[in-house]
Formats: sequence, C-alpha cells, structure tokens
Amino acid sequence: MAIKRLRTLSPAPIGSVADAWLERIAAGVADPSIDRSRFCREILCELAYPGYANNWETAVADAKIPAGTRLAIAALDPRNVTLEPEYYAECDDAKFQRVKPLLWLWYSFDRLPLGGQNVDLGVRLRRILAPQIFKKCGERFKAFQHVEFSFGYNVECGDDVVVHRHVLLDDRGGIVMGNKVSISDYANIYSHTHSIVEQADVTNAPTILEDGVRITYHATVLAGVRVATQGMVGAVAVATKDVRPYHVNVGIPAKSVRVKPNAPADSWAAARTMNVNDKSE
Repeated sequence: MAIKRLRTLSPAPIGSVADAWLERIAAGVADPSIDRSRFCREILCELAYPGYANNWETAVADAKIPAGTRLAIAALDPRNVTLEPEYYAECDDAKFQRVKPLLWLWYSFDRLPLGGQNVDLGVRLRRILAPQIFKKCGERFKAFQHVEFSFGYNVECGDDVVVHRHVLLDDRGGIVMGNKVSISDYANIYSHTHSIVEQADVTNAPTILEDGVRITYHATVLAGVRVATQGMVGAVAVATKDVRPYHVNVGIPAKSVRVKPNAPADSWAAARTMNVNDKSE
C-alpha cells in the first residue's frame, strides 16, 4: 500500500491580504474588551454586503431599502438571530453569548463566496476561532467547512485533531477528543439522548474519543460512548457502545470485526476472547 502524504502548495498570490485579514480577526477575538457581536457584524458585512459596511445602522433603519435586504444585513449581527442551542434548557447563557458571535462568524463564513471550498483560508480562520470557543483546544487543530456544534464551549480536543466537512459535534453533554483524532465527512458525534417516551426528557452524557481514534464517513457515535485509543468506527456505522482500543467496529449497531495490525499483543488476545465468549459483540 502506497503512503500518500498531503502536498504543500505555494502561497496564493493574494496571500498577504489574507494574512492581514486573519491577523485582524485574531487580534479582535482575543481582545477581552471588544464587543464581539459588533466585531463579527463588521467582518461579515465587509464580506457579504460591502456597500453597507460603513453605514450598517443607517441601512437597517432605512425604510426605503427593501425589507428583505434590511433583514439580511441585520442578520450579520448575531444579536439579531437565534441559534438552536439557545432554546435548550441547560444552555449556560453567559457562556453561550460569549461564543455565539464566533460561532456565527464560523457558520456564516462557510456560506459566503469567500468561504465555500477555500481550504487554506478556512482552516486558518477556524484555527483562530476554535480556542476562543472550545473549553480546550490543542495545537494544529484543523476543521474543514460546515462543521457545526451545539454549544461549542463543551468541546475539548488535544493536538492534531482533524474534523472534515459537514460534521456535527453535539457537545450538549460534552465531547472530549484526544490527540490525533480524525473525524471524516458527514459524521455525527452526540452527547445527549432523548427518552423514547418523553422527548423533553433529556440525558446528557460526555462522549470521549481517545488518542488516535478515527470516526469515518457518515458514522455516528451516540451519547456516552467511549472510543478507546486507536479505535475506529467504520463508514455509516452507529456506535451505541464503547469501542475497545485498536478495535474496528462496523455496522448498525457497530460491532468489532477486527483488530488493527499495529495493536499491542493484549488487544489481539482480547479479540480472540471476544470471538469465543461474547457472541453479542
């Protein structure tokens, strides 16, 4: 099997402009005295409606401007929108209002022409925002477009975590990711569940992805599951129970089908015992 490392590309011709823009954002979000909602609105207005960037307040109040346009430019300020997690009973409003502008900037950037598939700029922007949103964020965090959260402030991740496109990180009950965790496109990681009798009966349970875990394409990890070191949840699988170290679990519900060839000897022994004694796995 061939090892194919990612290529290193030359900087874009307009790279110096991108550097200056990102430096401005990094300085703004790190400043404890700044009005984050206003700052977010200013950044987004420049990107989405540059003609109103210098007169946003006047435009929103101008009855001569079509109502739809006024609503669109007003929505660039996160104080004029609501996000689903704000309705959750356990939402810590003080924490959420602190991170909401950054979540709104993250989500809105991905839906603008500048964002889209703009990999380098998007990764660098999210790398700036993540440490200001998460409870803990390690080095070299990498997220692609359309990653979404519940609260955001209940996420913890180690170094070299990679989150691919269209991933949901539902951190209502907390999500902890170790070093070198990889989550593939369209995966869902949950940390809350609803009673089958009463939808409003919610149980929050932290979900843990230990070092080296891989959650692959379209897979789902349910609330309270621990995927142990170097464990793997296969494509489209639904992990309803813990995944043992170095085991590869597939299917619905996900079950162990093999142990990684780089696993320590005791992992192989555990797999043999499982195959003989535990037919439910």
